[in-house]
Amino acid sequence: MKWAIPQLSKYRQNGMPVDQMAQLDGVMSRNKDIRHITPVHVEGFCTFSAGQMNCHFHVTGELILPCSRTWEDVKFPLDFETDEIFRWGETAGENYEDNVHPVEGDVIDVTPVLEELVLLEIPMQVYKEDAQVIQPKNDSWSFMSAEEFEQQSEKDEQKVDPRLADLAKYFDQTDE
Repeated sequence: MKWAIPQLSKYRQNGMPVDQMAQLDGVMSRNKDIRHITPVHVEGFCTFSAGQMNCHFHVTGELILPCSRTWEDVKFPLDFETDEIFRWGETAGENYEDNVHPVEGDVIDVTPVLEELVLLEIPMQVYKEDAQVIQPKNDSWSFMSAEEFEQQSEKDEQKVDPRLADLAKYFDQTDE
């Protein structure tokens, strides 16, 4: 999504509605966990002032990410809103906020900003709905739920390790 600044002057009075599809394949090269991204739908409205464009975007789409348990494909929906500011001219280098983007030249390119926003929406872990919970066990370790852990902790408090039984007697003695 690119717009030439001189052509945007016709929207200065009433603003510019945005309703476009954007192909953001660049996110797959920046995050190797993304297996596929559908074209994202960008809706919104942009207003203009001298040297600045304020945009409110609503972005929807879908990512394919690996399940953290099974490594199978998981569809992850994208649906977020953002307010972004694009500045050009003399005020371009003055970033007062995180969502202020300087524009170099006469073209506003929104694609890198959208790619960055999509990357920020990706969660640390994604689970497939029907993924089976694998509960591995080994001689030296096992997996347990929080409830099982609490029950085990209560049992462990009651037991005294036989190797430490004499030590427990030492603390029971009083110094005379």
